Amino acid sequence: MIATKSEDFKGKEIDALKREYFKQIDAHTPEQIKKDRIFDLDNHGSFKIHIAKDEIKKWRLKEWFKNYKKEALVSTAGIRGAQNILYPWDSRYPLNQLGIALATLGKAMVLKEHITNRQINKICSGEVRYNTDEYIDIIKRIQAAQGIKTHIPFNQMRTSIWMTSFLIFMLDYDGGEYVTSSHAMSSKTATKDLDGQGSQFVPEMSAKFVKKIEDIIEKAEKEGFDIELSASDSSLILEDFDGIDMYVDYLKKGIATQANLDLIKKEMNNGFEIIYECVGGCMHNIMLPIFEKFGIEKVFLWNNAEEDPFYHGIGKVMHNPLSGKKEFFDYGCDTTIKEVTQTLGYEELLKDKPQGSSIIMVDPDGDRIVLGQVEPMQREKKINALGIPYLKISNEKIFTFYTPNQSFLLTLDFHASGLQKEGLWDNHPRFIITTTPSAASWVEWAKKMDVKVIYVPVGFKEIANVMKKVEKQILKSPKEEVIITDIFSNQINLGVQPRLLFAGEESGGMITGPEELIKSRMGQVAIAMREKSAGEASIIVAAMMAKLYKDKKMLSDYLEEIFDKYKIEKRYDIRKDIRFYNESNPDPEELKKSKAEGERKRDMTDNFFLSIALCLKSRDINIGQAREILSEALPQLDFNNLKNIFFVGDGTYFNFTDKFVEIRKSGTDAIVKGYSAGKDKNNCAEYATTIAAYNGNLTPKFKEKISMETYRTCQEKALTLLREFQNGD
Repeated sequence: MIATKSEDFKGKEIDALKREYFKQIDAHTPEQIKKDRIFDLDNHGSFKIHIAKDEIKKWRLKEWFKNYKKEALVSTAGIRGAQNILYPWDSRYPLNQLGIALATLGKAMVLKEHITNRQINKICSGEVRYNTDEYIDIIKRIQAAQGIKTHIPFNQMRTSIWMTSFLIFMLDYDGGEYVTSSHAMSSKTATKDLDGQGSQFVPEMSAKFVKKIEDIIEKAEKEGFDIELSASDSSLILEDFDGIDMYVDYLKKGIATQANLDLIKKEMNNGFEIIYECVGGCMHNIMLPIFEKFGIEKVFLWNNAEEDPFYHGIGKVMHNPLSGKKEFFDYGCDTTIKEVTQTLGYEELLKDKPQGSSIIMVDPDGDRIVLGQVEPMQREKKINALGIPYLKISNEKIFTFYTPNQSFLLTLDFHASGLQKEGLWDNHPRFIITTTPSAASWVEWAKKMDVKVIYVPVGFKEIANVMKKVEKQILKSPKEEVIITDIFSNQINLGVQPRLLFAGEESGGMITGPEELIKSRMGQVAIAMREKSAGEASIIVAAMMAKLYKDKKMLSDYLEEIFDKYKIEKRYDIRKDIRFYNESNPDPEELKKSKAEGERKRDMTDNFFLSIALCLKSRDINIGQAREILSEALPQLDFNNLKNIFFVGDGTYFNFTDKFVEIRKSGTDAIVKGYSAGKDKNNCAEYATTIAAYNGNLTPKFKEKISMETYRTCQEKALTLLREFQNGD
């Protein structure tokens, strides 16, 4: 059932935005590029593309490779970048058809060197971004030409990143390619590279195929090089999966318990409904059959269910907040950001919905989930006190949308209570994995519940990496305690045969672990799947919302109960993004220059704080001297209660007595992110914003206490420390 369509009341505005978007891109694309297609994908037979000196110059391959290599070695979620959505062969952009082809060929070469005695199998799929079909066509045909069997979904339908990852693991395939850019703006895309367990590549793995690309370009310059594409009907290209039945079976062994399903069904018969916001992505076509298998499909009202790479105008405005000019600007489609949520049109969608109406919002590739609810205006004061973001719908109603830090605390508690009710809680010691900028409240809750906590850097591949370390110990010594070292260098004793209760990150990705270890067709063992899944989360969240509907409670009531029951002190969380340029700029040359300048500013900020953290780690300075440096640079802030500063893999973590603040630079863009969680929301916001916005200028005390050698080499040292953590036991 469709809740309504954004186009019904915002259609003209969205059409105008789209026309302007396309108009700008077309105007900034030279006529020669428009005509100069590299791949004739209408040719369904096999063919080759020849690259030599002239082509390298014409297609700017050396310049492209330099930027691609830089991104590949630091990226946290696929090698992302802007593309020309109208002319995807445009090599002025970091993501383009030829770049995708070279990356595919490099990965194929590495895999063929590693696997020499059997057929190689990979999955290739994607979500609804512009040119996804073309990229998949190039990938599958190059892989087939290299003798790699490529599996794609039935009818070449869009699917989720978590289903792709799940099937790679369960079917023991050798990896996968997934075309996406998560919740980024419509102009961006990427290929998420997945290994033989469905985990995202760590940079060390990316470095291997990047070297192959470099070798190809060098060979092409000297003697020429052919990229071969197979025929479209190659026997090595198979449309052979949707994964629905296998995933349903997996969920039944985990969070889709009979108790949870019965709860949803019972309240469904009592009028319980959830609006399911698809953000124009893949989730309607994949979640509807899953819900049907469980008999709960009537609970869900679908919004923006139609696949749309413009995302129904979500996140798009005609105002540039950086310049103040009236021009097209894309915030992306991350619904944890207020400016994005304001473009959903919920003042119209929700105006006739009753108080208590629940909303699940997911992103285009289906790995992130955000919860919302309609509440009476009379509760505004309470909502403010709890720190829940909200928008006004009318004079009578507001729409609350929860940060994942808040909603995952609810999910954690509900999941734990379910295990306790079923008598399963004490069968295994429990632990969670959290990224460092995620909620302090999760950690406080875990300590009260005797649940161990492992901290990792940002990125779900870091979470998956720790899962593999836990599994290795369980399989090697099943009767011994599992001990893991986290990113703070703490040794965490998880006990004998521990089970993952929850793994998550503040940006909205989560996974749970079933009671029985997961086994693939060929006997691989896992404590949990390797990718975050809004599909899995939707089931447990629906059960939680059904319980609250039954008890006539709001999500905010439940949050307040948890805060009070577990005496959570650091209740409030903040994230501030400092952006240094307009990612929506339609001119790729201007975009490149402004991004480079933004990255310079970003790195100045990052290097300043990173150098302090590294000097503290090496004991070249003490915490008192660090406070002096920070107080001089940021005199408006009080650092007297700063206890320590840590490098946490990809950011600098400030541990205060009443809060934490983390500053980290984006690995793929000119953004500095400031996070904080603590006892006072305004105080957290002030510290996160002020520290993240610092310009990085070296102060007299910095120069006095920190050597220039440390400052110049801080990024290299940080990368070494991260690799040591990733590769350690």
